[in-house]
Amino acid sequence: MSRLADVFERTRREGRVALMPFMTVGYPDFETSLALVRAMVEAGADAIELGIPFSDPLADGPTIQRASYTALQGGATPAKALDAVRQLRNAGVEVPLILMGYCNTFLAYGEGRMIADAAGAGADGFIIVDLPPEESDETLALCRAKGLDLIYLLAPTSDDARIAQVTARAGGFIYCVGVVGVTGARETLAEELPGFLRRLREKTGLPLAVGFGISKRQHVEALAGLADAAIVASAIIEIVEQAPREERVARVRDYVGVLTGHAGTSVGA
Repeated sequence: MSRLADVFERTRREGRVALMPFMTVGYPDFETSLALVRAMVEAGADAIELGIPFSDPLADGPTIQRASYTALQGGATPAKALDAVRQLRNAGVEVPLILMGYCNTFLAYGEGRMIADAAGAGADGFIIVDLPPEESDETLALCRAKGLDLIYLLAPTSDDARIAQVTARAGGFIYCVGVVGVTGARETLAEELPGFLRRLREKTGLPLAVGFGISKRQHVEALAGLADAAIVASAIIEIVEQAPREERVARVRDYVGVLTGHAGTSVGA
């Protein structure tokens, strides 16, 4: 059983929504980004999305755009993102690690090489935000050959034809875009989200993970019975932005602990 499949089997058995926080590799610097990931795991995160910094992240709102820019200015590269996976595994982090990025990054590095190197480093899969499913067969074959999941996105605007394309190809889980728009923390979940998730449930048995706009414990709780996982990104980056340097790791650990219901405790890596 893959790490992702094991996570969803366990969280379903426990009757809870899995939490998948996001961190941009190299933000605010490389070593701190690794410390932040370890802290999130200690606070109960079930899986981690590692953002590969890119100069034109079209699906991301201003918060993650700023984080990517800072990371790039600090020397972040796809190779450093792979090294982050390797170092986290060497440090004992066992939760699934999903690399999230954009097509240009993979093409510049070399798609086959990127996938092989990620597998060797200990990654579990990829989210390639701007890779259309109808153009993904070669990438999918390369991922499957290395035992990695290729995770696709669907949005409330996705029609039945696009849903069918994705459910026929997807592995690991389906990333469900919770709002029509870019990433960013929001006060409430979109009104159309429950209907969208129910529509997907009728068409696939794959786990559903909701991202874009998730920032509060009540958001995670509201997904119970509708989705299998909650993805939190911009809200975490905002905490790092606003916290004093010496408090960043502790504040992120505390925040993720609130999201997971493990506030004030450490549940291990």
